[in-house]
Amino acid sequence: MHLPMSPTRKPISPISPISLLVLTLLSILSQSNSKSTIEPCSTSDSCTSLLGYTLYTDLKVSEVATLFSIDPIALLAANSIDVSSPDVENHILPSNLFLKIPVSCSCVDGIRKSIATRYKTRPGDTLSAIAGMVYGGLVSADQLREANGVVDPDVIDVGLSLVVPLPCGCFNGTDNGLPAVYLAYVVKGGEGLDGIARRFVTTVADLQNVNALGNAGVVDGDIVEVPISACASNFPKYASDYALIVANGSYAIVASHCVQCSCAGGSGSLYCTPSSLAASCSSMQCRNSNLMLGNVTVQQSSAGCSVTSCSYSGLVNGTIWTTLSTSLQPRCPGPQQFPPLIAPPSTITTGSIYAPSPAPIQAGGSRSRAGGIAMVPSSAAFPGSNPAGGPASSVSGNVASTSTSSLVQPFVTIRAVAALFIVVQIMMRS
Repeated sequence: MHLPMSPTRKPISPISPISLLVLTLLSILSQSNSKSTIEPCSTSDSCTSLLGYTLYTDLKVSEVATLFSIDPIALLAANSIDVSSPDVENHILPSNLFLKIPVSCSCVDGIRKSIATRYKTRPGDTLSAIAGMVYGGLVSADQLREANGVVDPDVIDVGLSLVVPLPCGCFNGTDNGLPAVYLAYVVKGGEGLDGIARRFVTTVADLQNVNALGNAGVVDGDIVEVPISACASNFPKYASDYALIVANGSYAIVASHCVQCSCAGGSGSLYCTPSSLAASCSSMQCRNSNLMLGNVTVQQSSAGCSVTSCSYSGLVNGTIWTTLSTSLQPRCPGPQQFPPLIAPPSTITTGSIYAPSPAPIQAGGSRSRAGGIAMVPSSAAFPGSNPAGGPASSVSGNVASTSTSSLVQPFVTIRAVAALFIVVQIMMRS
């Protein structure tokens, strides 16, 4: 009797290194559909950049400043809010208000990011809630976990000081050869590059170029760098405010709150005067002149217009430096333009730069939420805590560098990069 022969089993082939590499890449790419513009860097210089942020609830000016570990006066100046308003730091800003947050952009591990922000955890906090609600998608839960070595993202000790790595860009402080400040902007559901370009007075082509997008679109949660025209300083390198740059339509308060510099009218010229907060300050009078900082005199003649000005040249060893200059111009300049100041907002005006991004309008005029995702969180208090119980204050981060290139890529975790490195090592040995 012949027994039936068992079918021959083929040996199971081991997964090739190439297949393993592909699987790893697919795993990384599947973690998130959101993309963020990454600016490579290699030197140690830093720059001032901006974050586009929408308030998740009513917050005092001081609370917003503490949330990002910045000076409240710097926050107000960047948004052209009158710093001389009574008790302005305790003014309550309304939920859904859009603000530009000035941060220092550093070079960390070969890419641009801001690492000066610290957040003090409160009862009920989770990494996903901190990332998505409190910081409005400017950081991911994975990035918070990796930056702080958190084991369980849903169980966090109360009172823990978390490093919050935030996106930023420098790009040599220029856009198409002209001074620019870059704003990291989180795309909301239904937004497109055309709407973002209109809002920030730039072009779709420029956004595509800066963010290396080509013809690609953007989706909810993407973070793009938006160039905003600016006025740049020409201070000496030994000045503490060297490389000061101010976005068009805004102010900067420098020299220990003694000097106010503004950028208006697209002139590209930084204009500085004594600040309304100036108290105990060094002399702001130009040498060998009766002119004070910001003063300009003109004298018309047959040869043209002689313009003499007293301008700010930086803070050096705690002393305000001024420069007296005279030039002959074809015609006398008109009155100096200033960005319009606004009172600390208590409500949001539709169509204002401070309003949240509008949702797309469907046929029939009704507003929709793309993909069922809300534009911004509601004004309800942060889960499990009172928003007034503010986060911890800042510890300054490392300084940084500049680069002229950028790319858009999915958020990649440190562990994923480490896994990819191991796979490459296996390939090299096989």
